[in-house]
Amino acid sequence: MTVRNPDREALAHGRITNETVRTKPGVPSWVLKLTMAITGLIFALFVVGHMAGNLKLYLPNHDGAPALDVYGEYLRSLGEPLLPHGAFLWMFRIVLLACLVGHVYGAFALTARSKQSRGKFKRTNLMGGLDSFATKTMIVTGVVLLLFVIFHLLDLTIGAAPVASAAFEHGAVKANMLATFSRWPVTIVYVIAMCCLFLHLTHGIRLAASDLGITGRKWRQTFLVLAYIIPAVVCLGNIIMPLSVAFGWVS
Repeated sequence: MTVRNPDREALAHGRITNETVRTKPGVPSWVLKLTMAITGLIFALFVVGHMAGNLKLYLPNHDGAPALDVYGEYLRSLGEPLLPHGAFLWMFRIVLLACLVGHVYGAFALTARSKQSRGKFKRTNLMGGLDSFATKTMIVTGVVLLLFVIFHLLDLTIGAAPVASAAFEHGAVKANMLATFSRWPVTIVYVIAMCCLFLHLTHGIRLAASDLGITGRKWRQTFLVLAYIIPAVVCLGNIIMPLSVAFGWVS
C-alpha cells in the first residue's frame, strides 16, 4: 500500500501515517462486488437460455414456419392478453439493461479503487495458466463483450445498416441469422466474442461464488466445475451456429 506524506509522530506511535490512502467512497466496495456477482450470474443464466433458444435453428419447420421464427414470436407474445404484444420482452430487456449498467459501473469503479489503493505497486507473482490469464484480462474481455452486445443488437435485433445485412427483416429470425452469418467477417467477430465470453464467464462465476460468501468446500468445488462447464457449453453452442451457416451446413 502506498503512503503519502508519512507523519513522524504517527510512526513513533506505531502507525505509518494518519492520512488515509483514499477517501471513503459513496458506494461501499462490498455493495459493488455484490451487485457484480448477482448481475453476473443473471447474465450467465441469460446466455445459457439465449443459446438454447437459438439452437432451434437446427429444428425443422413448425406448421410451415421456421422453428426459430415461432420461438421468436412466442417471446414477443408472452404475457398476452394481460400484457400488450411484446411488453414482457421489453420488460425483460429493461431488467437486463439495468443489470448491465450496474455491472459495468461496478467493474470500472472497483478497478479504479484498486489502482488508487496500490498506487505504483502492481500485482506480482500471480499463478500462471488459464486462470491467471482470465483474471488479468477481465476488463479487456468485458469491454470486448460490451462492444459485441452493441454490435449484436444492431445486427440481429435492430437491423441497423451497415452492421446488419441488407436482407434484414423484423420477425424473420432464421432468415436474418442466415443472412448475417453468411458474411465471414461477421462470423469471425462472433467467434472472437465467444472466446472472450468463455474467459470472462470462467473467472466471473468463480469470483461471484466468493463474493456471495459461498466458502463451503463442496459448494466451492461445485462452482469450480460450473465455472468451466457452463462457459464451455455456451461458447461451443454459440460458435457452432455461425460456423454452420458460414460453411453452408444450414440453409
